[in-house]
Amino acid sequence: MIDYQPLILTFQLALTTTLLLFVVSLPLAYWLAYTRVRWKPVAEALVSMPLVLPPTVLGFYLLLAFSPSNAFGQWLEGWLGLRLVFSFEGLVVASMLYSLPFMVHPIQSGFANLPSSLREAAWLLGKSRRETLFRVLLPNIKPSLLTALVLSFAHTVGEFGLVLMIGGNIPGRTKVASIAVYDEVESLNYAAANVYSLILFGLTFVILLVVYVINGHYFKSRFS
Repeated sequence: MIDYQPLILTFQLALTTTLLLFVVSLPLAYWLAYTRVRWKPVAEALVSMPLVLPPTVLGFYLLLAFSPSNAFGQWLEGWLGLRLVFSFEGLVVASMLYSLPFMVHPIQSGFANLPSSLREAAWLLGKSRRETLFRVLLPNIKPSLLTALVLSFAHTVGEFGLVLMIGGNIPGRTKVASIAVYDEVESLNYAAANVYSLILFGLTFVILLVVYVINGHYFKSRFS
């Protein structure tokens, strides 16, 4: 009998992370695309670190930071009532940090590839920066937005080391599908592990396929 709770929790985590990360990453990607400050490479390096940093390293330092035995963890619990260690909320925060480059980079690239005349024309027509962003720039980078959303979602679905470090293995709270696969393999229950793996493999493949199809049709209709 397969327990579908880890799968449900996985997609809840991926959806929550993706939506919150989009809100955070949009202004950050805009700033990275257009800023000319000298320390921009430092910011880009920090954003990109999860691409090369082992998940367990990031998970270890987040575990220390979120722990109630440390000052930051005490402040979170005392002032905000948040205990991020071994909780779903902690998984969301950790997943947002770990998936940050998968959201920021496509959007930043989309902004950077737009002709500068597009923004300048909008400003000459009296559009504010906010209006220019939402009514001119974003509609012209729809493929980049879709790619960012899907990559962030799929990347969160596939997390293992980070969620294990921060959330542990609590059924119904932090036990996501990737941990369920590991548990079943450890128990030599390969049939159950295969079911979890096939579901994750199939869903992520379909999601990515839809992105490539939609983006392909978009570019074909736009440039044909």
